[in-house]
Amino acid sequence: MSGGLLVAGTTSDAGKSVLTAGICRWLHRRGVRVAPFKAQNMSNNSAVVVGPDGRGGEIGRAQAMQAAACGIAPDLRFNPVLLKPGSDRSSQVVLLGEAVDTVTAGNYHALRPRLAEAAFTALAELREAYDVVVCEGAGSPAEINLRSGDYVNMGLARHARLPTIVVGDIDRGGVFAAMFGTVALLDPADQALIAGFVINKFRGDLGLLRPGLDMLHRVTGRPTYGVLPWHLDLWLDAEDSLAYGRVLGRPAAPHGTDWLDVAVVRLPRISNATDVEALATEPGVRVRLTVEPAELAAADVIVLPGSKSTVADLSWLRETGLAEAVLTHAAAGKPLLDICGGFQMLGRAVHDPVESRAGSVPGLGLLPVEVTFAPGKTVRVSAGTAATDPDIQVRGYEIHHGYVSAVDPALPPLLTYDDGTGEGAVLGAVCGTHWHGAFESDAFRRRFLTEAARLAGRAGFRVAPDTAFAAARERSLDLLGDLVEEHLDTDALWHLIESGPPTGLPFLPPGPPT
Repeated sequence: MSGGLLVAGTTSDAGKSVLTAGICRWLHRRGVRVAPFKAQNMSNNSAVVVGPDGRGGEIGRAQAMQAAACGIAPDLRFNPVLLKPGSDRSSQVVLLGEAVDTVTAGNYHALRPRLAEAAFTALAELREAYDVVVCEGAGSPAEINLRSGDYVNMGLARHARLPTIVVGDIDRGGVFAAMFGTVALLDPADQALIAGFVINKFRGDLGLLRPGLDMLHRVTGRPTYGVLPWHLDLWLDAEDSLAYGRVLGRPAAPHGTDWLDVAVVRLPRISNATDVEALATEPGVRVRLTVEPAELAAADVIVLPGSKSTVADLSWLRETGLAEAVLTHAAAGKPLLDICGGFQMLGRAVHDPVESRAGSVPGLGLLPVEVTFAPGKTVRVSAGTAATDPDIQVRGYEIHHGYVSAVDPALPPLLTYDDGTGEGAVLGAVCGTHWHGAFESDAFRRRFLTEAARLAGRAGFRVAPDTAFAAARERSLDLLGDLVEEHLDTDALWHLIESGPPTGLPFLPPGPPT
């Protein structure tokens, strides 16, 4: 059996995903055969993995990113359970890559034993195949109302005897109280697995923080393994970067004289919004997620991204005035890019007896297409070319229930599959596709941005000739590995991974309420 570690957090978005990826990259550099694992993820950002049977399946994008940090291909077992929220009360359940059910908080408990068994089996198989498995928890291990059925945090750690470190985001404030309270709300058997802490996103003089670290050690009996600094360049594949109004990344100065401003509509059920990160790596391109009609009016390019609830998000667009802003933008001949759910909203009608069960609803009417939702889900890796240039290779992936059921035969496609079939649509300055990840293909992204700048009247914009998105992602993963090596006690961390939970850790009262 291999070594293992669980990275838990004081809260969601405390830094579990990036710390897990950083530890994975550090171990990979040491020549360790390492794999990531998250028993259950709740996210609408997913990646497509080709399973052993040749069919496509879904896992969380964070686990695909962590697999890249390990230098290995993603595996369905890295995230055996993925919950994709379709509303505030229900989620689609993806088990080992396949959508198997839709659950609510009320009936989730009936399915939970099956999900837990699948997660425990997947972890056992990975521990047989790899030297080390670095597991990521979900939310907080101190969610005492959920502990009895937990198989993601301390339930997983107890089952597999995993030493556990707790990461806290100091940027939120109250990190010492959060770390102490996380441990103190656990029962003795759970506390015995909490080996220590990592602080994330620190800014300032470490000397001022040191007394607090020493006091935390004294009151908990557990060390802090290190303090990771806040870093501007850690934004790729990070869900908490997708905030309202924030410019993604660190836009480099344009090659020409003009900037290109891209406004991405932050839909309530946004999915795979990481599609726009490839645009944000380009010099002179500012990408902002927004819910403000005024920001859409000022943009050169508008993007309607993917959605887990196409009909509900289409209704929201109309209620907020954003639909009118999108239509005004398109009427002015300015470029509008629409991906998956966003593409489905653009047609004449959406027929949905599956996801929303709303029946037929009118679309935005910008493309002569109709979309129908099917019970079966299209989940696959896709490859082809730009429809206008067969020399431009494009790769992507698809995750959707909706398909184009009616289309004007004269409507040009945006992409062409390898078998010659057209995909997506282009009409004037409006274009859409079901493919996620297409703009990670460098030549296709450059062609799109060049044409978008022309349509937007940004004659001074020049696309950079050498931006490579895959290289940018690798630099981000290397940076995570560097931060782990430079700022964590890696000798102590390795001992923990090899030897398991330390013995003799003190119990912190009061423990869980009874």
